[in-house]
Amino acid sequence: MSNSDGHKFHIPVLGVGYSVDTPVKVAKYGITSVVSIIDDTLLERLREFYLKRLGRPYVPIKDNHEDSRARRVTAYLNTLNTMVREQFTALKNSGFDAGSELHKYFELLPDTSRLKTVYQQMMTASEQGVVKSLQKWLTDTIRPGAIDVNIMTKVDKANYDSKGNLLPVEYNDAHSALRGYAKSDLDSSIIFSAGMNPRLYSYMATLKEFLPHFDGGFRKRIVIKVSDFRSALIQGKFLAKKGLWVSEFRIESGLNCGGHAFATNGLLLGPILEEFKAKRDELFSTMRNLFLSALPKKGVDIPEPNLRVNVTVQGGVGTASEHDFLMRYYHVDSVGWGSPFLLVPEVMNVDDETLAKLSAAGEDDLYLSDVSPLGVPFNNLRDSSKDVEKWEKVRAGKPGSACVKKFLISNVEFSEKPICTASIAYLRRKSDQLKKENLAPDEYNEKFNKMMDKACLCEGLTVSALTTKNFENPKLSKAASVCPGPNLAYYSKISSLKEMVDHIYGRINLVTDPARPNMFVKELSLYIDYFQKKMQESLDENSQSVEKVLTDFYENLLSGIEYYRRILPDFSEESEKVRARIQKDLEALEERLSAFAPMSHYMA
Repeated sequence: MSNSDGHKFHIPVLGVGYSVDTPVKVAKYGITSVVSIIDDTLLERLREFYLKRLGRPYVPIKDNHEDSRARRVTAYLNTLNTMVREQFTALKNSGFDAGSELHKYFELLPDTSRLKTVYQQMMTASEQGVVKSLQKWLTDTIRPGAIDVNIMTKVDKANYDSKGNLLPVEYNDAHSALRGYAKSDLDSSIIFSAGMNPRLYSYMATLKEFLPHFDGGFRKRIVIKVSDFRSALIQGKFLAKKGLWVSEFRIESGLNCGGHAFATNGLLLGPILEEFKAKRDELFSTMRNLFLSALPKKGVDIPEPNLRVNVTVQGGVGTASEHDFLMRYYHVDSVGWGSPFLLVPEVMNVDDETLAKLSAAGEDDLYLSDVSPLGVPFNNLRDSSKDVEKWEKVRAGKPGSACVKKFLISNVEFSEKPICTASIAYLRRKSDQLKKENLAPDEYNEKFNKMMDKACLCEGLTVSALTTKNFENPKLSKAASVCPGPNLAYYSKISSLKEMVDHIYGRINLVTDPARPNMFVKELSLYIDYFQKKMQESLDENSQSVEKVLTDFYENLLSGIEYYRRILPDFSEESEKVRARIQKDLEALEERLSAFAPMSHYMA
């Protein structure tokens, strides 16, 4: 099924548990979504839940079973795949009458879809022979959405056996999850986020599942999430030399996104997309030559594979006009819609308390925080139930979490084996250390509060997936972490899947705050905030290297503003009134940015 037939958006991964089973809710309608496979214990519990609900036997994969993490990933993904296939077969057999699942499939499609056009022709046709012929073509052509998976490359801790012996690297967390996906029966994509992991990529080159098949196609496709063209070129070449083909580069805004935020050095989304647009053929040909040269060395002897490089984008898109502009002007193949779906309980696992807070959240409630134990900025909801619980523990003199899952352990300050900076063990030792520094009260409180701000995301980002399914566990905290992007501030209506899809395609409007800025303007504003923070942090460093970084950052922002001003006439999807407002916003942000020049004044 071509892109002109189906949906033009995808649902990115949301947290760990929020979208962990989204495919069983949307894939039958042809919508692709992404599942996190970081937490094998969560996947195992959900596999048990679904198999028992379906009345099918469940055989647990226990911790002490050989290669249990990879086996759990495989088993869960195969369960999802089986469920989606069965749902899709039932949908195809549900008939074309209004109200049927098959009818809903076509109603959700964009109005420009060839499938929808043929469907409407069928519905108005009077000749029964024509009707039957069109119905057969439609049911033969439709496809379910893909069950894509996500691995955060930084989450790759080493593991030990029951005797405390270090296991080989292939048993690391990300390595095991990758192997679990490779052995599944999915025909889909794996998305790597959070930067390059050469050791993980080299391991992937040993897995035959990622090689082209005899027909030249790929059953397991590789997608790299990137923040700029340079990163795409480096990673694409690295993998191509190993005989691995990157089928898609997924460009994500550095700050106007959900989850962990990986900011660029002031490079904005529009100029980044422009570079991909200009150099897409160059990227393809460079990777192709390296890839084809590497295949014979891997013993692959097939006719030239069916190679293609898709470019997709996500991060802050919020209106149909923005979506359409990205598709038309930058020629992207799909647009990711993430955070708005947190207000669609039909699609996401969001507990009632978190859903209410998200619905009521404004700009000040969604902020870039330091709560992640990884030390990476994390988009957070102010006063989430997890943060409330965290500070209650601090006030009670019992800060930190037990750290049962250990997915985000990274600190070796107090031990040879890494521990988590949100754990009881770390915070106890760090508190003792801080007390011995004899700091002034204000400095002590600042350092103490920063230290205690870390949250247990391993539990916080999974709890909603369990509480929404009424898992009974008295030891399970129901306090949830959530990681919406700033764009969610402009939505408040709790919506259905149909309503959100209709919003994406411009059939209705779910934006409830008329002051919502254009996505590019919002990202620019976020970057100026981020730059201002970096300026403040750098005042004590006073080095030429820091000055160079900040100067480049400043110049990139100025260049981005000029770029948006230059292409503004091409925003044909927007009204003249909206374009005038974008122009006014750019002028105001440029004036605000100019207050930070010259750099030497601040670095002196």
